Amino acid sequence: MADLFSPAWMARFAEEWNKDPELSGALAQIGFNSVIGYGYPEEDKPRAFLVVQNGKATASGVYTDQPLNWDIRAQHPQWLKWIEKSPGMTGLGMAFTTGKIKFKVGDYASMLKDPRMAGPFVKSFSAMSKI
Repeated sequence: MADLFSPAWMARFAEEWNKDPELSGALAQIGFNSVIGYGYPEEDKPRAFLVVQNGKATASGVYTDQPLNWDIRAQHPQWLKWIEKSPGMTGLGMAFTTGKIKFKVGDYASMLKDPRMAGPFVKSFSAMSKI
């Protein structure tokens, strides 16, 4: 496996994202477009980004100050734990409540209230676990 959030890792993540109809297909149905940053809470900027257009991952790589719709942070060991075994909705809710996952940009609470977005968000961790 390539280093977490490296360009190679992000390219594989984008491939896995697009393969999953419960992720990319579900987001396409709602016309989801976003730039998502991924990284660590102690750093000023995310490490990597993923561009999603109409549900599909269309670009990814090292973050270079792109405007973000979502900026998701967790400690490196926590990311590795989720990659080893993808969390469910309850696990992610608990991670948010306990501060193990942080959103520097984006409204986690409103996303969870919308099942059209909450389900695919959980599925994004399943895509990570396939890398």
